[in-house]
Amino acid sequence: MPAGPPPAPRRRAAVRLPLTLSAVVLLGTGCGVGAPSTAPPAGIDGLVVPTPRPDPADFVDGVDNPWFPLAPGSEWTYETPDGGTVVVAVTGTEPVAGIGATAVATTERGAGGRTVEESTAWYAQDREGNVWLLGEEGTWVAGEAGAQAGVVMPATPRVGDGFAQELAPGVAEDERRVLSLDAQRTTSYDVLDSLVQVEDTSGLEPGVTSEAFFARGIGLVLREGQEGDLELVDLTRG
Repeated sequence: MPAGPPPAPRRRAAVRLPLTLSAVVLLGTGCGVGAPSTAPPAGIDGLVVPTPRPDPADFVDGVDNPWFPLAPGSEWTYETPDGGTVVVAVTGTEPVAGIGATAVATTERGAGGRTVEESTAWYAQDREGNVWLLGEEGTWVAGEAGAQAGVVMPATPRVGDGFAQELAPGVAEDERRVLSLDAQRTTSYDVLDSLVQVEDTSGLEPGVTSEAFFARGIGLVLREGQEGDLELVDLTRG
């Protein structure tokens, strides 16, 4: 969950998932190369998603997409259904696929405080403001072993857009669809409206879905899934 944090790049449905356009390829120019074909919904116009070879020239320093802000030093704390926590922190910049990527570390702890899982994901924002996932430490990196970068948050979300968040066959096959731009939810953190609501699915877990809600200037505030909700309870801004 970094970005706006996404709680983290975990492979379990409760934390991050995608949709059923596995390997959606969109028609147009911009980040990515290849021979694109079309697949409904139209998705993010002008991009090839996913892309095996993101061009460093297409990216800017930092991530300031209003729905997925990753200011250095920011930290989001989420509560899990069993009383544990997931802490997502922006830790710095690392070179990934030739791009200065923003590193986001996620630490999940159980109800007793014991660390259950730790992971790091790398994000980058293109010149148009779209946020891309470039890899997850120890799991996959765009451009290596057939893995491809995908989009986690468009510059301008649009209802009906569908896109791959990444594609590493057999390892990471998450996809996402935008459901609403004006969702409302009451959380422990605040009463929130005008939320971007998305549906996440995974080619590795057919039939399993979750929905995530992103607030402007905050990022991920709530994830609702079959394994229970993940809810933002605290935010430290960088």
